[in-house]
Amino acid sequence: MTTATAGGGPMRAIARNLGWMLASRGVLAVLSLVYLAIVTRTLGVSGFGRFALITGAGQALATIVGFQTWQIIVRYGTGPAGPAGPAGPNGHVGADGEARLARLFRACGLLDLGSACLGVILAAVVIYTWGEALGVRSVHTRATMIFTLAQLLSIRSTPLGILRLRDRFSIAAAADSVTPVMRLVGAVTAAVLLPSVTGFLIAWGLAEVLTAAAYWAALARTGDLRLLFARGVGVRDVVADHPGIVRFALATNASSSLGLSSKQIPLLLVGGTVGTASAGAFRLALQLALALTKVSQLLARAAFPEIVRAVAAGGLAQVRAMILRSFLMASVVAAFAFLIVVLFGHPILTLMGGKDFGPAYSILLWLAAAGCIDLVTAGFEPLLLAANRIGATFVARVVGIVALFAVAFWLSPLLEVIGVSIAVLVNALVVAGLLGFATYALVRREPVRPA
Repeated sequence: MTTATAGGGPMRAIARNLGWMLASRGVLAVLSLVYLAIVTRTLGVSGFGRFALITGAGQALATIVGFQTWQIIVRYGTGPAGPAGPAGPNGHVGADGEARLARLFRACGLLDLGSACLGVILAAVVIYTWGEALGVRSVHTRATMIFTLAQLLSIRSTPLGILRLRDRFSIAAAADSVTPVMRLVGAVTAAVLLPSVTGFLIAWGLAEVLTAAAYWAALARTGDLRLLFARGVGVRDVVADHPGIVRFALATNASSSLGLSSKQIPLLLVGGTVGTASAGAFRLALQLALALTKVSQLLARAAFPEIVRAVAAGGLAQVRAMILRSFLMASVVAAFAFLIVVLFGHPILTLMGGKDFGPAYSILLWLAAAGCIDLVTAGFEPLLLAANRIGATFVARVVGIVALFAVAFWLSPLLEVIGVSIAVLVNALVVAGLLGFATYALVRREPVRPA
């Protein structure tokens, strides 16, 4: 029995994991409001819109080409014998379980590196070919490329997966906190020394690099870095070690890319169809609404290791109870969060960006509603992934993206940015409905075991 399940059951382990992540996110959410206020006040609504389009395009590209290798590590590193220990002092791995784990770690690291290199090539083509269409002026081309390189090459998914496999959520939370802290420092520095889009892009890029460095430093502290780079370990046998890993990796990459890109694509649609000023208002509202989505992502990441263990043990009744409890807990949190947005959303927007951002309140309400839907259904996708129902998650994401584009192109000529905001809510409803149906069909069957 792992330490996660020995301390009082999966729900207690999930609560503990989530607690570590929320403890860092709670304080850092306040910091994010501060540095966003600095950026919006410095650049204005149009300049902030251009900055948002550049960073959004870079993040969307990194999401599309990147694999969620942390899910692969948690899914296949959790075996009947439990996770193996780190490599010995000489860098060699002895037991067969350790060798299998070392191969898994190295394969995921190489997958991250390969996707980053592919992303660099695609980024160069996109930026230098369609940069103007994305709102990238020639004066910002170099800074945009530097930011995108930093975004792509700041590999952290593999160390994140290893830390979560080891139940080191506190260490992972500390490493993750580097991003908002360094963005705050960078925003203040840029506002004083280089108050322009280029200055803030440089600050954001440095924050990405330092966050990745913090993750790798944390991995070195736990001793797993030796296992990742152990001598005499190849990756040829990783497919034989874990049947179905290729299909799982491709499907989770596609599903995660669609899910995460759906948060960036609407911003690019607004910038391309309405303009940079509307993109700035949309981005600020989206940033506040994404706080709800972030909670849902944290809940899903906290639950995923425990759901994997429960499904691997065949505990269908336990899995049912976990999903029901997470659904009820998330529903209460979502209702409370939406009430806060309704009451305090408008003053927060005007405080952060000024009176020019006041009209973004109506945008915020639609986006916050979508974030609440994501939060309520946060437990569905981890269960489907743990039970190898990855096709269902992929179909849900594809149908959701199709609905998003259809509604956006239908309503944006009439309602402009509000039409895109409504499309985001429709996407959330469609994905939630399909994931909920797939989850209901799964938990009714006996038994639930990974393929």
